Amino acid sequence: MKINYTGQAAFSPAQQKKLDAKFAKLAKLLDRGGEKGAHVILTTERHLHRAEITVHYYDHPLAVLHSHADQLQAITGAIDKLEKQIVKSRAKWRDTKRRPAAKSKQEVAAPVAAAAKSKAAAPPAAKTAARKARPASSKVFKVGNDGAAKPMTVDEAILEIGEEDYMVYRDAESERLHVLVKRRDGHFDLIES
Repeated sequence: MKINYTGQAAFSPAQQKKLDAKFAKLAKLLDRGGEKGAHVILTTERHLHRAEITVHYYDHPLAVLHSHADQLQAITGAIDKLEKQIVKSRAKWRDTKRRPAAKSKQEVAAPVAAAAKSKAAAPPAAKTAARKARPASSKVFKVGNDGAAKPMTVDEAILEIGEEDYMVYRDAESERLHVLVKRRDGHFDLIES
C-alpha cells in the first residue's frame, strides 16, 4: 500500500513501525484488485491534531477524519474508523452482488406456502390473537392473487366470506374493487373504491 503524507509527519521509528503495521492490516483488506494508495493529510489547529485519510475502494472514495491532542492517536483513530468503513462496504458489496437468483426465489416461495397453510388451519379466535401479537416489523406476503376471479355482487360476497374477517372482490355492476369487512357484532362494512 502506498501512503502519501501531506503536512508535518514527524514520527519516531517506533511510532512509524506501529503505523506501518496498522496500514499493512488495511492493505490486506484493500489490495485485492491491485495495490491501492492512501492519502493522509495532517493538520494542527491550536493544540488539536487532525488526521484525514482518503482511500479509493471499488471506485468509491472512502474518507475519514479524526481529531486528538496527540498526533499519533489522531492517525490511529482515523485508521480504525477507515477499517470499519472498509469492512462495512465489503459486507454491503458482498451481500448485494453475490446472491444467486435461484436461492432468492426459493426463500420467497417457502414463506408464502407456510402462510397459506397456517391461514387455512387457524381458527378465527387464533387469527385475531395473532394479529394483536404481531411484531412491528412484520413481513407482507401476497397470497391468493389469482386474477381469474369473476365479478360478484354484495350478496354473493357475503355468502363467500365464510369465516374470514374480510373479502376483496370486483363488483359485478361497477367493475370496481370493493372490500367487505365482517364486524364483531355480525354485521358487515362495505368499502367501495
